[in-house]
Amino acid sequence: MAFDRDISDVKNWMNMFRWMVKLIRDDYGIAEEKLTRHAHIETDIGLGLEQTEEVLEIVSSSFSIRFPPGTLDELVKFEEMCMLAAWLHGLYKQPEFLGADYVEKAMALNPRAQKD
Repeated sequence: MAFDRDISDVKNWMNMFRWMVKLIRDDYGIAEEKLTRHAHIETDIGLGLEQTEEVLEIVSSSFSIRFPPGTLDELVKFEEMCMLAAWLHGLYKQPEFLGADYVEKAMALNPRAQKD
């Protein structure tokens, strides 16, 4: 899997969402119809733990962001993954679903991530 992906069109969280849809569609062969905002990562989309970790690794490398340990414990829906990545990259407000300890760790690793 190539980690050098064009991110020039990603300017807000919805662009991040589209970018991640294309990533998962193209690299994992998941039908785009399954990649909805409210889709559960594991049950609706069908990404296993290892594949989800690979997606986060690609996002991390592409956007120069760092996901703290415990990230997968914070995420259930595909939309949450996209909002988290956008926040860490400085394109979105702090997502409300994140635990306080996780937020502090994430902000320490990602200077562009800001509290509301």
